[in-house]
Amino acid sequence: MTEAARQETRQEIKPDICVLGGGPGGLAAAAAAAAFGVNVVLVENSKLAGASPHGGSLPAKALLAAAERAIVARSGARFRPRAARSGADFAAARDHVHDVIAAAAPQESRERFNGLGVRVVEGGARFTDPATVTVNGFDIRARRFVIATGSSPSLPAIPGLADTPHLTEETVFDLPDCPRHLIVIGAETAALELAQAFRRLGSAVTVLASAQPLADEDAECAGIVLDGLTREGVVIRRGVDVAQVRRVLARVQVEIATEAGHETIEGTHLLVAAGRRPNLENLDLDTAGIRYGPTGITVDPRLRTTNKQVYAIGDVTDGPRFTHLANHHAGLVIRHALFRTPVRADRLAVPRVTFTDPELAQVGLGEDEARAHCGVIRVLRSSYRENDRALATGATHGHIKIVTDRRGDILGATLVGAGAAENIAAWTLAINQKLNIDAFAGVIVPYPTYAEVGKRAAMTYFTRGLTAPLTRRIIGWLRRFG
Repeated sequence: MTEAARQETRQEIKPDICVLGGGPGGLAAAAAAAAFGVNVVLVENSKLAGASPHGGSLPAKALLAAAERAIVARSGARFRPRAARSGADFAAARDHVHDVIAAAAPQESRERFNGLGVRVVEGGARFTDPATVTVNGFDIRARRFVIATGSSPSLPAIPGLADTPHLTEETVFDLPDCPRHLIVIGAETAALELAQAFRRLGSAVTVLASAQPLADEDAECAGIVLDGLTREGVVIRRGVDVAQVRRVLARVQVEIATEAGHETIEGTHLLVAAGRRPNLENLDLDTAGIRYGPTGITVDPRLRTTNKQVYAIGDVTDGPRFTHLANHHAGLVIRHALFRTPVRADRLAVPRVTFTDPELAQVGLGEDEARAHCGVIRVLRSSYRENDRALATGATHGHIKIVTDRRGDILGATLVGAGAAENIAAWTLAINQKLNIDAFAGVIVPYPTYAEVGKRAAMTYFTRGLTAPLTRRIIGWLRRFG
């Protein structure tokens, strides 16, 4: 068939909004637009939500939950994790992960989105001009486009990696058996979560980190997480460079370079969890006049690209890569595209969580950042050892750090300990709404809960004033009146 004949057979679609990508952000954008009766086309080149829902995030949390049950069962009545001495029922843990994936699947199915009024087109999309994408025999000319193609595991340029069997944070959940010795390349959130899960399920685990693990987090709080992993038997090698990997019979050898020289570590399985890269291949963004780089698409505070007809959201943008951020971006884009509502993507109010045990959660400015930006700050603390819920459950490792300016306006919060992932939401709201610390000091918190840690820290803001000489003189003067 000639090119002219192929052009004649192409079908043209003219929706109001065309969403490219069926991951969490893309699905949220398509569903939100369809809810307002807008004509929406969703393009995805694989099954919706990808081969591993939420980029492996949901399966990882399911595996962590199964591993937590295993360690509690082995740790006795005191609920205190110890290093794994024997393997758990790995098959049951793997089945739990796949059951969770299956339970979430109907919410992300083609049938559900067709029922919402979204037209789903399968295939790889590419721009043919600034206002048109072509996909599987269709030319889609939309009033607005939303690029939500997400990200994929990044594979570093390590000699021998291409010829050595390796796992990623998306394929690791298909293992038939628990690894005897899992070597993990990478030491950020996903790597450490999986390292702890497999250690608790019975694997020997070695983590190789070229830099300080959790380097973007509060160093003091990150140290508590790393100490916890070490106590459970996870071996963390800091400051090492992976020089080469190779397969030797049924095992994997990793050659590392340290200050002391070269060393070879041998294991049964290799997991590469060294970050993620945006999915930009084959989109022909240059044709659409969209600026991008190795870290993602450039967007303005309204999430518009350099082509004002096109938005980009979630992992494909040059910014933090979280499922909850992609969902938030989707809401902002739909509000702006449909109603011209002023919106602004605020990176300061984006929480981030490491779902290890103990959990680590942070939002806003850290202590060092706040000092650099604001000069005089207050750092408020409270320990889990002073919390009755933590005493009851045995989860006394951890604390909260709240950073305020001199007036008490909340700049950031970091929690490390049980329930941190849930409790960070309140502090995210505080930063989003620009609250003062007195809002937390005066709130009624249920007893006994981990949330009391935050209130106790907030109350320490006023301790200095209560002990000041002037305050004591005023109290003494008022006492004279009964």
